[in-house]
Amino acid sequence: MMNVKDIVSKRFKDLCDERGIKINELANISGVTPSTAYSMMDKSRRDISIITIKKFCDGLEITLGEFFSCEDFDKLEQEIF
Repeated sequence: MMNVKDIVSKRFKDLCDERGIKINELANISGVTPSTAYSMMDKSRRDISIITIKKFCDGLEITLGEFFSCEDFDKLEQEIF
């Protein structure tokens, strides 16, 4: 089962694939260091902040609403147990 951090990194990977760019290119156009981008993609670290998500969305010229509007986010299970 995927958690929210897995889906965020997958979503950015998918958006990069759709546009034919690499994650480090997304970092550059978004004003984010490549190390920040790679740490977000690294399953063992998954350092993700909403500010970084917003910057990546700006770099992709999409809104936060567009980013989070996908089936994977809608299917997330509740994280409070």
